[in-house]
Amino acid sequence: MRPFLFASLLFIAMSSHADTLVYFGSYAQGEGAGIYVARFDSRAGRLSPPTIAAPMAQPGFLVFDAKGSHLYAVGERAEGIVRGFSIDRADGRLSPLGRATSGGPGPCHISMHPDGVHLFASNYSDGSVGVVRIHSDGSLAATDRAAYFGSSVHPQRQTKSYAHSATPSSNGRFLVVADLGADRLVIHRFDPQSGTLTESDPPFARVAPGSGPRHFAFHPDGRRAYVVNELSNTVTVFDWDADLGTLGERQTISTLPSDYAQPSTSAEVAVHPSGRFLYTSNRGHDSIAVFAIDGTNGTLEARGHRSVLGQTPRHFALSPDGRWMIVANQGSNQVRTFSVDTNDGDLEPHGEPFTVPVPTCVRFLRLD
Repeated sequence: MRPFLFASLLFIAMSSHADTLVYFGSYAQGEGAGIYVARFDSRAGRLSPPTIAAPMAQPGFLVFDAKGSHLYAVGERAEGIVRGFSIDRADGRLSPLGRATSGGPGPCHISMHPDGVHLFASNYSDGSVGVVRIHSDGSLAATDRAAYFGSSVHPQRQTKSYAHSATPSSNGRFLVVADLGADRLVIHRFDPQSGTLTESDPPFARVAPGSGPRHFAFHPDGRRAYVVNELSNTVTVFDWDADLGTLGERQTISTLPSDYAQPSTSAEVAVHPSGRFLYTSNRGHDSIAVFAIDGTNGTLEARGHRSVLGQTPRHFALSPDGRWMIVANQGSNQVRTFSVDTNDGDLEPHGEPFTVPVPTCVRFLRLD
């Protein structure tokens, strides 16, 4: 049998069992620039070789709508754009819809409001967040912008505000912005009718000076929240009041082994769908830190570290069923799959790595 025919038949056989698409953001430039897609069989943990789903310049971060029919990406360029795509669920390819300004330069994160109508783009370079409305025809339009002004103690990384993520609350009433440069979690109230942000009361929660809050995650119970601090390599645990929109610090814990003294920065944080485990990524130590979550108060207990078998794990994601994790190793141009032990949260390498040039984001999309 001819090699290319065999490969095609193998891909078709794998595709017939695949119930999930996985999309990857990428900092690749030139011919390989774009959003990548692969098929994933969640029963076997089998990933197909990623291919380009749509060309785009520096699609650093991605998000889906609630129906899984559209994908939105920020282009991490000087002018800052948000682009929308329709998803062909048969083959994963993306077709362009609309585009809008992100509200500032260098957008590094994008999130979706629970109403499925509004997007929040975090512009790292000028410390701002832009709000974008999705119209029924697929077009996009900016509706508001919030800018932040602050600084903290790090002499290079905290001379001004840097908005690194914006995370809406599950009830849609609030937006929490991680300002890495000012060591603050800025809290806004959000009006879905006008698509505008207003200052909450109190307007922010602080983390320890020099922490550099980066990404933020709510616990599924709606009463706890976690922020990974890039510069101090820590996670801070908060009590969250969903009615008042307030954060109360409960614990801060290191993401690194106690005997590790080399340079490293934390990147991503995610809570397991069961609510029992939390994971963060370490760039430098090149690992995923595993924590158990106390079911009573949400505090963390360190359970160890798993090598990502690559370099610079910028982002990772858990599969919807919580049985798998895929890690984007930005520094080694690869993505790797790990199985998740749902009893103790531990990770084990699974299968072979696949090449994605400079991967920056991982998103699972279930097809059934």
